[in-house]
Amino acid sequence: MTATPDQSPFVVSFDWLKDRLGQPDLKIVDASWYLPAQNRNGEAEYRTARIPGAVYFDLDRIVDPGSNLPHTLPDAETFARAAGALGLKATDTIVVYDGPGMFSAPRVWWMLRNFGAGNAYVLDGGFDAWKRQGLPVEPGEPAMPAPATFNASANAAAVSSFEDMRAIVGAATSQIADARGQGRFNGTEPEPREGMRSGHMPGARNIPFTSLLDDGKLKSLSELRQVLESSGLDLDQPVVTTCGSGVTAAVITLALQSVGHHDNTLYDGSWSEWGGRDDTPIATGDA
Repeated sequence: MTATPDQSPFVVSFDWLKDRLGQPDLKIVDASWYLPAQNRNGEAEYRTARIPGAVYFDLDRIVDPGSNLPHTLPDAETFARAAGALGLKATDTIVVYDGPGMFSAPRVWWMLRNFGAGNAYVLDGGFDAWKRQGLPVEPGEPAMPAPATFNASANAAAVSSFEDMRAIVGAATSQIADARGQGRFNGTEPEPREGMRSGHMPGARNIPFTSLLDDGKLKSLSELRQVLESSGLDLDQPVVTTCGSGVTAAVITLALQSVGHHDNTLYDGSWSEWGGRDDTPIATGDA
């Protein structure tokens, strides 16, 4: 995998992928997922058209079946079974994409790497732009993938739990980076999920995931560093990322790891857990 000096080592370009379509050790994953307000259905769009050979990773189904929160990370056995059914092996080169680019794909990139797929990457730009550029598209009902064995090993150190966040908020032992939009972070806009308070965890910094992107592509390393640092983050100190349900938090995780920051975790419960409770401290306004 090659990248320009100022490009994330975890993303690949349209040209890179186009030139390698059909290679046996390359697997392509459509991870498109949308909020209700976006009025799009990722799986339905996948079944209509996709990058040739892509399989569909359902973020609403490949989850911890015992959790009442959205998108909760499954255990290694559950993930291995689901990934293997999609024809994925931990040793494959796996390219993940979504519709708009850098929305839900980084979450699946993070999940794959968390379970041992060290050659997982995100497609820079997204399928919407891929189609606009007239690049190869496979229409119609997709073929069933040949099952594979995904040998999963979970990296528990990459995930922060609710108890971890209680301690972090209480003692400020880690910086908190919140990927939600400014209105939701400040508490001036309602949450999209019912029964959830508005605001943010005390001490959190707001880094809307869109601030890390340029037209569906991840910004350059120098630009990413500038956005992260201008939010108040000290890139020499630990960071935990969060958002509404653990999806766009992974965009910040991708940005952090791209600039060489590896002392970071993702709060899997995110605001769905913290804001959905009545016993957690909440702040409003700017951090």
